[in-house]
Amino acid sequence: MNGPNLAARTKRKEPPHTLDSRHPKHLRSNGGVSPGDETPGTETHDEFEGEFEDIDESRVQALLPIGPDTAEWQATIENVVRNVVSIRFCQTCSFDTDPALTSEATGFVVDAERGYILTNRHVVGSGPFWGYCVFDNHEEVDAYPVYRDPVHDFGILKFDPKAIKYMPVDALALRPDLAKVGVEIRVVGNDAGEKLSILSGVISRLDRNAPEYGDGYSDFNTCYYQASAAASGGSSGSPVVNIDGFAIALQAGGRADGASTDYFLPLDRPLRALKCLQERRPITRGDIQCQFLLKPFDECRRLGLGPEWEAQMRKAFPKETNMLVAEIVLPEGPSHHKIEEGDVLIRVNGEMITQFIRMDDVLDSNVGKPVKLMLLRGGEEMEVEIEVGDLHKITPDRFVSVSGGSFHSLSYQQARLYGVACKGVYVCEAGGSFRVDNADNGWIIQSIDHKKTPDLESFIEVAKSIPDKARVVITYKHLRDLHTLNTTIIYVDRHWSKKMKLAVRNDETGLWDFSSLADALPPVPAVPRSASFIQLEHTSHPAVADLVRSFVHVNCTMPVKLDGFPKNRKWGMGLVIDADKGLVAISRAIVPYDFCDISITIADSIVVEGKVVFLHPLQNYAIVQYDPKLVDAPVLSAKLSSEEITQGASTYFIGYNRIGRIVHAATTVTEIFAVTIPANSGAPRYRAVNVDAITVDTSLSGQCGSGVLVAQDGTVQALWLTYLGERSPTTHRDEEYHLGLATPTLLPVMSQIQKGIAPKLRMLSVEFRSIQMSQARLMGVSEEWIRKVSVANTAHHQLFMVTKRTFEREEQEGGMLLEGDILLTLNEKLITKISELDIMYSHEFLDATIVRDCQELNLKLPTVAADDVETDRAISFCGAIIHRPHHAVRQQISKLFSEVYVSARTRGSPAYQYGLAPTNFITHVNGKPTPDLESFLAAVIKIPDNTYFRLRAMTFDSVPWVVTMKKNEHYFPTMEWIKDPAEECGWRRVTYEGGQVIDGEGPDGITQVGEESTEMDVDVGVSDS
Repeated sequence: MNGPNLAARTKRKEPPHTLDSRHPKHLRSNGGVSPGDETPGTETHDEFEGEFEDIDESRVQALLPIGPDTAEWQATIENVVRNVVSIRFCQTCSFDTDPALTSEATGFVVDAERGYILTNRHVVGSGPFWGYCVFDNHEEVDAYPVYRDPVHDFGILKFDPKAIKYMPVDALALRPDLAKVGVEIRVVGNDAGEKLSILSGVISRLDRNAPEYGDGYSDFNTCYYQASAAASGGSSGSPVVNIDGFAIALQAGGRADGASTDYFLPLDRPLRALKCLQERRPITRGDIQCQFLLKPFDECRRLGLGPEWEAQMRKAFPKETNMLVAEIVLPEGPSHHKIEEGDVLIRVNGEMITQFIRMDDVLDSNVGKPVKLMLLRGGEEMEVEIEVGDLHKITPDRFVSVSGGSFHSLSYQQARLYGVACKGVYVCEAGGSFRVDNADNGWIIQSIDHKKTPDLESFIEVAKSIPDKARVVITYKHLRDLHTLNTTIIYVDRHWSKKMKLAVRNDETGLWDFSSLADALPPVPAVPRSASFIQLEHTSHPAVADLVRSFVHVNCTMPVKLDGFPKNRKWGMGLVIDADKGLVAISRAIVPYDFCDISITIADSIVVEGKVVFLHPLQNYAIVQYDPKLVDAPVLSAKLSSEEITQGASTYFIGYNRIGRIVHAATTVTEIFAVTIPANSGAPRYRAVNVDAITVDTSLSGQCGSGVLVAQDGTVQALWLTYLGERSPTTHRDEEYHLGLATPTLLPVMSQIQKGIAPKLRMLSVEFRSIQMSQARLMGVSEEWIRKVSVANTAHHQLFMVTKRTFEREEQEGGMLLEGDILLTLNEKLITKISELDIMYSHEFLDATIVRDCQELNLKLPTVAADDVETDRAISFCGAIIHRPHHAVRQQISKLFSEVYVSARTRGSPAYQYGLAPTNFITHVNGKPTPDLESFLAAVIKIPDNTYFRLRAMTFDSVPWVVTMKKNEHYFPTMEWIKDPAEECGWRRVTYEGGQVIDGEGPDGITQVGEESTEMDVDVGVSDS
């Protein structure tokens, strides 16, 4: 087993990966516990150094049975399988080392009368758990945790034995004393998601160190058994049985590099925990915050083990070849300054000890009492007295949720992993206001609002005192880099999630009980502030330099993912188009919808709140507004050009690069073309259509997602915007295009908004693309029309063909454009530029001349109102975000199967577990049609909690299917978000929980962050937080 790159794995199934493709209709979510691998991580080379097989591997393989099992083994297996269960579960939110996930594993009954099931700790998890067990005859029963060990990889679930009606349930006896080298074994479990798998092997060693799994959960301070059984994902928690049917070990992990090596946990500590539960005694667990490793005698000699002590040890333990050596001593723990790394353990309370099992016995029975340790340090004998701490007290059993983030005390697991003191406030869910720098968890909060937060209690008190919408300074460190103190400013959101909640583990019910710690304090009224802008240097035109005063920084945070948009937070630079009214134009790749918080920073100094006043349905821009009374700064209204910029024209590019710095250069317009942004196949989301795009001859344009093209006199000729595109099938990242949008198209909308009129746009429900004359001729366009095109547009000889129709909910009167139609004129105007289509925005009907199937036709085309394209209502049900099919869906689909569309879902939720995927349409609930959100909501709120129901759904690709799901109101209450102008933030929440209708947030429920609109949610691009 020596050599580099040896990987360990847990027996958990891989998460479903569809990457950039659309979700499959049956998504059996058996996700691995840690992202990216079959295991919580990989072992390092060092973990295997100095380890050797006790017996030859080829001899072990020779011991494996060949052919069918003997009658004795068959009888044993027949008795065992009745007690083995498949565990299907959700870890409903991130907690400690465990991310939110859905998965399946194995367990086995160890007390049939009381209903106890033994499985792994990485299955039970350290945080909220929700799951059920399926027995061999496919009877199903709910299960909940009653114990999870703080360190060792075992946990105990409880079920109701009376719920199993059609088969006798027996218990497997735990016999750790029968585990011997050379014993033939069977691993009976849910291997790789199969109903039942029986794998054979032989125990080859009893004294390997616990495998390390990287950043996730890892067992330590115990030995593991080793065998060759080739178990795989899903077999976590399987019993390892001998020929007599006794459980002699617990399946826990194995190698992931192709070797058929498996690791089993000894059953000594699980047996003790089980007896304590049966006798209703507390399960005491002691620890001195020091990790030991088993090291062979030859290495111990190099650490100072003398021949006298070696002789005594070998005489006392003739079969042992290892001793316990201190590996990690945690700062400020009981062992600090008493034990040092490399110390060789000789005695504990006068008793010579070489095994973890006996060490655990001593510590567990002396919690709160001192123990005396005799150590060898460089050959010198040392005696120390250490008080044994309570392991449960340094294992968090509660967390606080506030402003979209979740926090708990740093656990012993994390402290041991990084070798730090077991103290501090750990960010287990870095969401909402606390999504700092990136989405990774693992931060230790040092201070908030200049107040220290050394522990969870002080963090709670500080957080209670911060009002809604405050901007405060936080300092934090990452466990991977405690040398660096990071400082940032966060915007505290206490209006979307008003309650600060405390969740506490309840081992009697298996649930985490929620309580409210504090309601939100009202925001402090904003006051006017003054600032001045920077001076743009090295520009030959003063009017161009003045344009710096027209740029503002726009930050958009979305508490719920809607419309398939892949991010929770975006930022970019906006252009002030009316300083007197505080109107700002910004890309819709930054502000995709109005269910958001907008902060606008002026002159890099003044921060004001913004609101969405207009979203263009096709042209990729939004207009947001701030209160100009709060701004005492020389903000300049940008002057927008009413003349179209032309190809080859000289212009000046001003943009903001990836780090928000202004850059500028003289340049030339290289191309103006009808852009076709590819549709995203995995999850439809907003994209620009029927719009001209501008490119320029400067490398800065590709580096900047925000900016303008400006003439010498300071007139803005085009906005430089970020266009959200498709998800790349190779990189699995969202493509972003940086292009210009000519300003004349904004003027009609802007003038109405300036007058206080909400623009009422109309549009043709089709998508066009340009075609050249060679193609137009073949499709039936006459030579006369071709000649007219060449005269009308000397720069581009082109016409436009319908490539896709947008599905409309209501049938339209009059003519209709079809795919393949070529548009010649609208209201007698020859259409050779995309910008000439803007006539549709202000007409209810258009007189059109088209060519269809080589025939010239005159049609009266109806336009449709753009008032109904934005989402104004959303439902959160079982972790799925559901709303009407948004405009992007109707642009890509030929038929709506219902008005109930799954847009996103939360990991660790019932929706994820049972496979209700984004892009599904729900058509029926328990056999009743649900054509719209009203009927769907009425049906699901009647479903009792923790009961099954049926959903009939249709995939985006028109494949019907039925999913059965179980409702969970405790962690995932049904909520409705309704757009309401009367509300201060523009939306209101209604919660449906326990048969009650609650205005606002309910008492239960986890903070639902990280909803996914695609299988992956990778933050990319210059504007991502």
